[in-house]
Amino acid sequence: MAVSLREYRARIRSTESMKKITRAMELIAASRIIKAQQRAQAAAPYARELSQAVSAVATYSNVAHALTTEVDRPDRAAVLVVTSDRGLAGAYSSNVLKEAERLAERLRGEGKEVVTYVAGRKGEAYYHFRGRPIAAAWTGFSDQPKYDNAKEIGDALIGAFIEGTGVDAREAGIAVDAAAGVQEVHLVYTRFKSMLVQEPYTVRMLPLEVVEGEEKPAPDEVLPLYEFEPSPEEVLDALLPKYVESRIFFALLQASASELAARQKAMKSATDNADELIKKFTRIANQARQAGITQEISEIVGGVNALADATAGSE
Repeated sequence: MAVSLREYRARIRSTESMKKITRAMELIAASRIIKAQQRAQAAAPYARELSQAVSAVATYSNVAHALTTEVDRPDRAAVLVVTSDRGLAGAYSSNVLKEAERLAERLRGEGKEVVTYVAGRKGEAYYHFRGRPIAAAWTGFSDQPKYDNAKEIGDALIGAFIEGTGVDAREAGIAVDAAAGVQEVHLVYTRFKSMLVQEPYTVRMLPLEVVEGEEKPAPDEVLPLYEFEPSPEEVLDALLPKYVESRIFFALLQASASELAARQKAMKSATDNADELIKKFTRIANQARQAGITQEISEIVGGVNALADATAGSE
């Protein structure tokens, strides 16, 4: 009983140490998620205004651009998967990876080759462990992404898309290798809805689908007159890459908030489970201690009775 009691006390101490760690991580995630939400909310107006500007240029200029041109029969599609750099976030990374697998299966069913791009160490480790090729990977910023990270990712994806479509190059009579690029770019990330709900989300980024607003102008409303300086083509050349980068940056911010919310929820569950284990081990340890004391008392009483019987027999 003494050995068993020592074992349970050691388990209680180790569980208490683990509880301190999970509680600290829960508090850290709770403190960071407020900033992550604020950053995502602060980036929303810029993304909205930029979307309106791109919609205005595309609607009123009637200029075909490489990033808005559909290929007749696309055969290669890039998929950017946004995961986390660290674990201990529950099923956050596994859910977005499952969504990416479903998207890849659907694209392969359409006869397209899937080219994978990954943001986050968890996604990189997932594909490397299964021996699947990755075109490019970016890590080290999942919890606090910066616009420079989104720009780096956007430049790589836009370059692969332009190389795959080659619209401007073909018009100029330049031969391009479409097999080295892609004709579609998809983004898979986790969208933050609330502290309790974070859902994986898939969106096609390229070619761009600029949709006009559904609200119709009033009969007496005067529509704005747009002037493009220096030209609609150059305006689109400047706006569309920024539009792609802003969408990627907004997705990274959403994923960051989702990761922190998932980590806080996972660490709270771990802390609660540690409390239950401590209570369970304490109860079992008390039972073992009481059983040991009862056995010792029984042995003492038995010894006293045996000694009394021996003394009575000698008399």
